[in-house]
Amino acid sequence: MTTPTTTRTTTRTTTRTPPAGTGATVRATGEVGAVVTGPVLAGRPAAAAADLLARAREGLGRARAATTPGDRYVASHLSALRSAAAVLAVRGRPRRGAVLGVWQVLPRVAPELAEWALLFAAGAPRRAAVEAGRTGVVSARDADDLLRDAEAFAGVVAAVLGLPRPVPTGPVGLVATAPGAGR
Repeated sequence: MTTPTTTRTTTRTTTRTPPAGTGATVRATGEVGAVVTGPVLAGRPAAAAADLLARAREGLGRARAATTPGDRYVASHLSALRSAAAVLAVRGRPRRGAVLGVWQVLPRVAPELAEWALLFAAGAPRRAAVEAGRTGVVSARDADDLLRDAEAFAGVVAAVLGLPRPVPTGPVGLVATAPGAGR
């Protein structure tokens, strides 16, 4: 027997049955980052998801320590990919049709994360450009914004999967601290 899952968006509320093995209620709004509760996991998918989220956290730490906007942007985006992969490890991939990327599959298996998928899919070409060696593709602000989004997304994924929420590791590499901070 499966437990119905309620998803509330800003315009309507829908109910769906979660994939076998998750067995819990998830409630979310259509706004980015507004997940309220999530399932409790067990078994191999849970271990894989926990490992992927741990790797995402490590990547966020590397992003925070990065000294260039490009490095911070790439590390942040890759961390978001690992967070999304944690969801796919638990909820699986659709078996029909052509091979799709993570950001295309995520809304199909986790509709409550669709806006996040759009956000990070939009950043993929910029990440690829930075990885290809192009300079000036991202500003410090772009990198900082993506880092904050990737951190928030990791927290949302943890909540959706019922795993411990990641804790930010400190200030971003290129951002100056406020006067009097650290005293």
